Amino acid sequence: MVDIMVESRGLGKDNQVMKYTGERVIPEFMKAENGMLLEHMERYNFAKDYVFGRVLDIACGVGYGADILLEEIYDEKIDKYLGIDLCKETIAYAREMYGFRKTQFEQGDALDQNLADQYGKFNTILSFETIEHIEEDGKYVQNLKRLLDKKGRLIISTPFGKGRNVPCASPFHVRQYRQEEFVDLLEDCGFEVELFFQKGTKIEKRKRGEKYFLMVALCRIKGE
Repeated sequence: MVDIMVESRGLGKDNQVMKYTGERVIPEFMKAENGMLLEHMERYNFAKDYVFGRVLDIACGVGYGADILLEEIYDEKIDKYLGIDLCKETIAYAREMYGFRKTQFEQGDALDQNLADQYGKFNTILSFETIEHIEEDGKYVQNLKRLLDKKGRLIISTPFGKGRNVPCASPFHVRQYRQEEFVDLLEDCGFEVELFFQKGTKIEKRKRGEKYFLMVALCRIKGE
């Protein structure tokens, strides 16, 4: 585990030490060709075609997604980007590195049912590689629905696994889903689901014979 000092970024007396565990993506401290980094960045690149209006990036990490989404050509599609993460050190880093026009970073719990009252509803919600970390996954998805505008879009991803009741290899994950479990969870919480699949830096509809490692679901509230 590597300690990453963020005081060199100008955080002054409020500087914090971030633990680089290998699970959290921090572009500044990873090689440009790092496969994990490229995969994570590709999910934000995929989202560019769907984001609009007020955007919530839940469990945003260090905030590099804002930099990708707010590229000049796409900037006009987004009115506001809000990144929320449970880790205060991560939010401090995000504010320092990506705290530019249209962005806001706040510490918060993804399961907090008061988030909608505090921040309002969003046209687009991004939830990348988060649900597998959360014990109360149904409560989490319902909270995302509470935060989503009735005409909005939720983009949520998770790695394939052997099943929600089967122990997984990652020490960071509570579970990893089979495809039908992931889709059933989203549909049971009131979403219509269009499923895409990721392998490396390619996200696409399933092709026969291809082996994929992650699912990316594009969701809308049923009946809207």
